[in-house]
Amino acid sequence: MSNLSERLSELMFDEGLNMTQLGDILGCGEAAVSRYCAGAALPTYEFLIKIADYFKVTCDFVLGLEDESKAKNFAAPPPFDRQFKKVCEECKISRYKLHKKTGIAESVMRYWAQGKTKPSVPNLILLAEKGFGCTVDFLVGREI
Repeated sequence: MSNLSERLSELMFDEGLNMTQLGDILGCGEAAVSRYCAGAALPTYEFLIKIADYFKVTCDFVLGLEDESKAKNFAAPPPFDRQFKKVCEECKISRYKLHKKTGIAESVMRYWAQGKTKPSVPNLILLAEKGFGCTVDFLVGREI
């Protein structure tokens, strides 16, 4: 979490934004931004993407998983259930194999595939790094 808090604070500083301003921009409020910057909480799936979109950086950069955010054009991510199924098919990996690689319950992944829930940020990182060997941006469908 500290990587995200440091990176978010750095991005805000570079843009000259305070927590209230960023909370208003993202629609999550100052308290949520304060928790992210303090390392007390992680953003939701949706707010991670909003943060990355606003600052025009990769989700992986926001999370501190990469040191540089190459200038890219990003696609609007499709619904996660469709993207999750697509990545599973492209990588030729079943939910059972993902469970074995990541420790994430198959029932949780079934809910993602059915569109009932979206993964938490820690689960996105697990899926990207250990499950698929890809970036978070590829996993959520932001990479063009």
